[in-house]
Amino acid sequence: MPAQRGRVTLQLHVELEWVTPAVWRRLLVPGETKLSKLHDVLQAAMGWTDSHLHCFEVGDQRFGAPDPDWDDEMRDERSVTLLDALGPTRQLIYKYDFGDSWRHRVVIEDEITLRAALRSAVCLDGENACPPEDCGGAPGYERLLESLADPNDDEHDSMLEWLGGTFDPTLFSLAAANIAIQLIR
Repeated sequence: MPAQRGRVTLQLHVELEWVTPAVWRRLLVPGETKLSKLHDVLQAAMGWTDSHLHCFEVGDQRFGAPDPDWDDEMRDERSVTLLDALGPTRQLIYKYDFGDSWRHRVVIEDEITLRAALRSAVCLDGENACPPEDCGGAPGYERLLESLADPNDDEHDSMLEWLGGTFDPTLFSLAAANIAIQLIR
């Protein structure tokens, strides 16, 4: 009997580009997940706050939230599943915060057919904290880390104040990522 499409689950490797130390997550996602929900999953797993615009790019196609003031060439992400968007390709780009230009490479590591459909996404693994929102993209994040690492840096204290305390770039909690994903409705 052929595999039912609703039972196809994709193992995704999501990595934030141009950032050191590497920030990545490994996820299991039902193939029938709409891109709008995948956006929510990526926000939760990475630790973003969904405060900015976003889009998905698959080849020369762009998918995102409809906005008549932004890009009329963008297809509505609410009407497209991950499997339909991908077609035969094995990767996509997820862009978040067009000002800071956070770019995530999403690679399909495996396609699994489960006996029962996965109800929601699951984070399997990951490494390092997501950069703070509005820190200036990869160059701003690099500068932030330099400043935090050097108590004698002119901006050290102001950066700590801006962050509201400490920031550990190596911090990643698998449990916290999965709790955030499970809270998605």
